[in-house]
Amino acid sequence: MNLTIRRGTNEIGGTCIELQSGTSRILLDFGMPLVNKLGNSFDFAQYKTLSITELVNQGILPNVQGAYSDKPEIDGVIISHPHADHYGLMQYLNQKIPIWLGEATHRILELNNIFLRQNNKILNPKYFEKEKPFSVGKFTITAYWADHSAFDSYSFLIETENKKIFYSGDFRSHGRKAKAYKWFLHNAPQNIDYLLIEGTTIGRNRGNSITEEDITAELIKLFKESTSINYIYTASQNIDRLVSIYRSCLNSQKTFVVDIYTANVLETLSDFARLPSPLKGFSNLKVLFPYRLTTNLFNRGYGKMASKFSKHKISKGEITENPSNYVVLVRPSMIIDLEKIIADNSNLIYSMWEGYKEQTITKQFIDWLKSKNFTIYDIHTSGHADIYTLKEFADTLAPKSIIPIHTFNKKDYKNIFSQKIIELNDNETFNI
Repeated sequence: MNLTIRRGTNEIGGTCIELQSGTSRILLDFGMPLVNKLGNSFDFAQYKTLSITELVNQGILPNVQGAYSDKPEIDGVIISHPHADHYGLMQYLNQKIPIWLGEATHRILELNNIFLRQNNKILNPKYFEKEKPFSVGKFTITAYWADHSAFDSYSFLIETENKKIFYSGDFRSHGRKAKAYKWFLHNAPQNIDYLLIEGTTIGRNRGNSITEEDITAELIKLFKESTSINYIYTASQNIDRLVSIYRSCLNSQKTFVVDIYTANVLETLSDFARLPSPLKGFSNLKVLFPYRLTTNLFNRGYGKMASKFSKHKISKGEITENPSNYVVLVRPSMIIDLEKIIADNSNLIYSMWEGYKEQTITKQFIDWLKSKNFTIYDIHTSGHADIYTLKEFADTLAPKSIIPIHTFNKKDYKNIFSQKIIELNDNETFNI
């Protein structure tokens, strides 16, 4: 069996791993890069007009033989979770290639195609379920539910030729699915030959990460002390964080206001977990209809995605009348709406990765709120495992060797893990 990491040995994001057994080939993830060659935030807009050949030549698309041609040579692509750095370039794959993913992940990608104007349409979806082995070509694969900031995240055991490879995907132990992580520690597969383990936090703070419960407690304290409106800037698909905000609002007797995109995310995923949704009787959850987003949906024929929440709509005027009653999820595209909400001594809670502040649009948004005398609070925790959890995860699996993936600091692995470390470079084929 051959293993080739097409991208991910020297960076976080853009993950793509190829495994080959005889004539059978599979790909684990097919993500968009997070950074460019200079280490700055990756902007795909400047490459949209390029052909597949040009994208491959420039290193944007992984150089995977038979992935883009009319006669595909890939037996399947397995997507670990719905973050773009793990699925974001699928639109270029030959659509005859089966895409294996969780059903909830597929539903999220369908929403992204509508709201984020993405083009990741899957004509041949195959759904896997946690802990139920499935076959792709000569490979037997078992998915394990992972605690991560993305809903429906998984790690994978891959077996073929009497060898066992474990791919961690993205994971942590301090989120709202910490019980799933603890379950894994007691039920992890044994006799692993190679562990591909993410190292997002390696090279950062070595302390233990704060938990989502810590986040909730901090938000409750802030909400109870505030005398005006609280805006919160977080990802609409960070379901753990949305639940933390919702619970904080309940405890502090605030109403949580989300936009129609977030409302659709919560409603869609409430089919898979007990999540707050206006359509399922969660009364202290209201929906704001941002002008640009709402107009765009109706103009494109997706008006029902907004109108189904009409009974739960809240106006900007209602918020202005009693601003201290509300916690409002915001983003830069909503400035035209936020200008119409009048509130003094207000707060912005920034609840995302610190690195996104370097993006021009985010910086301009925060500066605009500062000009309105907003106080800025940073309340966040990582979606990725801290050093303690990484070591615990590896020691539980007890692999013969570890291969770094999804990291900027692969050379630090030997100082963290007790197992043998095999450092690979992108597109380097390793025989297992």
